[in-house]
Amino acid sequence: MKDDKTEDMLLNNTTLDELIKMKIEDEFKSRPVKQKSAPKIVTEIQQVPKKLIFSKKSTFRVYNRTNKSETFINGIQADAMLGMQNSIREKILNGTLSVFSTDETYVKFEKAEIQDV
Repeated sequence: MKDDKTEDMLLNNTTLDELIKMKIEDEFKSRPVKQKSAPKIVTEIQQVPKKLIFSKKSTFRVYNRTNKSETFINGIQADAMLGMQNSIREKILNGTLSVFSTDETYVKFEKAEIQDV
């Protein structure tokens, strides 16, 4: 049946570009679609894999003591705020500590998105 359709198109002056486009569309339609699962939100730092704690997948809440404001940052930014505080960094990575402070800020782990594979 597809051959009849292609033959009719060739007889009706369908361009080669249009035939190629139709062939590609047919291949895409016949290919199964992979469903991505929604990321799992974890709020307990002990349950987050170490590699995700200081990554874009994690969120930290920052309270600025000077101007009394609150913002959110990702794990990479939180890691940078730790600076040379390696002992605190290790405790956070081990899940024994979920907060730290700097001169002007108080930083708390909020959540991390874990993508199930």
